[in-house]
Amino acid sequence: MAKQISYLPLSPYRVLDLTNEMGYFCGKILAELGADVIKIEPPEGDSGRNIGPFINDIPKKEGSLFFLAYNTNKRSITLNIETSDGREILKRLVKKSDFLIESYPPGYMNKFGLGYEDLREINSRLIMVSITPFGQTGPRKDWKASDIVLIAMGGLSHITGSPDRPPARVCIDQAHLMGGAQAAMGAMIAHYYRQSTGRGQHVDVSIQESVVLSALTVPQAWDLERFIWPRVGGYLPRSGKRVRCLWPCKDGYVAWRIFGGGLGVKTRALVEWMESEGKAEDLSKVEWEKMDYLSVSPEEFDHWQEVFGRFFKTHTKEELCKEALSRGIVLFPVSTPKDLIEDNQLIYREYWKEVEYPGLEFPIKYPGPLFKSSEFSFEIRRAPLIGEHNLEIYEEELGFSKEELAILKHNRVI
Repeated sequence: MAKQISYLPLSPYRVLDLTNEMGYFCGKILAELGADVIKIEPPEGDSGRNIGPFINDIPKKEGSLFFLAYNTNKRSITLNIETSDGREILKRLVKKSDFLIESYPPGYMNKFGLGYEDLREINSRLIMVSITPFGQTGPRKDWKASDIVLIAMGGLSHITGSPDRPPARVCIDQAHLMGGAQAAMGAMIAHYYRQSTGRGQHVDVSIQESVVLSALTVPQAWDLERFIWPRVGGYLPRSGKRVRCLWPCKDGYVAWRIFGGGLGVKTRALVEWMESEGKAEDLSKVEWEKMDYLSVSPEEFDHWQEVFGRFFKTHTKEELCKEALSRGIVLFPVSTPKDLIEDNQLIYREYWKEVEYPGLEFPIKYPGPLFKSSEFSFEIRRAPLIGEHNLEIYEEELGFSKEELAILKHNRVI
């Protein structure tokens, strides 16, 4: 594996990644931007390697698809920072590093003399990013939290799901990704400040706050109007109506909603298609360009949606989307993972990248880079094995002899 890509925005910089699953995504973003991200794992391997699913459903540390997904483009060394030798080695690495990201409980790093105030004495330009459930301060700073806890306490669960059922959560973990993305953003803002001043800083990321931020205007609706945003499922609340946005069809779902007023012509285009198939019923009589949500009764509006719903069920996603394009109807497919892998647009742009792993007979397909650039190209490199780069870092860079490394390994330092 190459140490780094010399022409990417962060190629001159090194990141020490001491995070668990709460912070993987931060390191992944920085790595994809070219930083030399060194994943520092305990001698037995990172705890995230025990998170499934696993390759071929066989639980083993180097077969965790979860770990492989969020640790691409990184190198790996093993180091036990709870030992005195381990702490001294980390400090040597800090001298030559630009960022350190960690997700230990507040106070953990300080306990071992590795807090920000300690490390800035070694490297005043160091940017230290701490990612924790509730931040470094406050009455809940020492609380532990999983994804479902943070999604709930961040307010997203309350607006997720159907109105006639309890709050829900998205099936894939989201909170840690939100926290990781905010952490990467904070690291870049701190880096910009460092470029101007020459000084590093401590970036304190609360995952709960990152989730709150993702809710956009929902907290403000209460603050300004004392309005609690309801759960609406696949609907939008508009003037006392439940405006349906997701519709079942023959082979899945499509996204579409009734428009009136200036956009009523878009609804009329769909009705005209329905007329051509003898399925418009009484929708042809509606003056869609004059219709507004306030003037129609909920009962009549629900009836219209029932008619549209029956029509959608008579066609496939492909049929609906093809006709929508030709008629100017604002309708889109709801893509499944299978649809995304086979999506012609993504294939044309070479979005999916196949990455080879040692011992695997097949490559793993990854999402592509953050963006395309006219100035440089990105590369997706496989996630590292446990301690795969120990010799590169300890022997070639720090100058440890093989005998010294054997002693450190025997003492469970590396």
